[in-house]
Amino acid sequence: MKAVTINEFGPASVLTYVECPKPTISAGEVLIRTTYTSVNFADIKNRTGNKAKANFPMILGLDVAGVIEETFDSSSLFKKGDRVIAFPRNGSYAEYVVANEQLVFKIPQDVSLEKVAAVPTVSFLSYILTHQIVNISSEDTVLIHAASGGVGTMLVQMTKKLGAKKIIGTVSDMKKASIAYELGAHHVLTYDNFSARVNDYTEGHGVNIVFDSIAGNITEESFNCLALYGTLVQFGNSSGKVGYIKTADLHSSCRNVRGFSLGTTRALKPRMLQDVAQDIFSLLKDGNFQVPIAKVFALEDMQKAHEFMESRQQQGKILIKV
Repeated sequence: MKAVTINEFGPASVLTYVECPKPTISAGEVLIRTTYTSVNFADIKNRTGNKAKANFPMILGLDVAGVIEETFDSSSLFKKGDRVIAFPRNGSYAEYVVANEQLVFKIPQDVSLEKVAAVPTVSFLSYILTHQIVNISSEDTVLIHAASGGVGTMLVQMTKKLGAKKIIGTVSDMKKASIAYELGAHHVLTYDNFSARVNDYTEGHGVNIVFDSIAGNITEESFNCLALYGTLVQFGNSSGKVGYIKTADLHSSCRNVRGFSLGTTRALKPRMLQDVAQDIFSLLKDGNFQVPIAKVFALEDMQKAHEFMESRQQQGKILIKV
């Protein structure tokens, strides 16, 4: 089979389109013929890597949409030909992938494969953040960092659907603001001095909830506009930098911080994903729920796809058609 692998950590040029052995499955697993995969910021981090955890050649990629090619035995919940999305065992940048059945989800017939292909990681993550990690009410003002990206566009729509009073988005360039406005944001701004501008917009009240996938100084500055009793949800580190939280920012103001990792949840609590899968598919059936796709690349053009992601110019998800 064809796959994209890396044999060292480094820039996008280390991604290589090669011939690899077709993987085999064990009990509780299925073999999936890939139709689409996607690029996530976690793939960029994994490509630049941790030399202590090197195991080359390595296939990157978090999620896949495709068709069941093979099941282990007749006890499987799936059959050959089923359309599915999944979180594969050893990366998704390949024509065939293996996944544990607990991390495979059958796509309803009335849901477009391309639409669902863009959302496995971002939809599961966004749904859990907005429905389980925090409660969003009609009294809440919400700040969503990276509002034009894959997760950001899902968060804007989900917070709107849950009735948030005001939705504020941040973007790296105002050229990307239009998509956040289109999906339901009330106000969009860049990261420059964003906390003061958020406070101006909210007449000094600040926001009740911050969704932060950036970390570093963005996390730190977010406390300058987080209201009393507010919650900061930290679920990513696209900046690659450490953000420091002071205890003084928490106890006297009654504010709190919630952390969440989809990767940890896939590994330790896969049932949590099974429990929300049907709700996510129901959202995707809603014609008003949009899945913005920034660009579709071929598998052999994975280097260009990574470079596009790193340029931070995309609005929506980057898909790979296999």
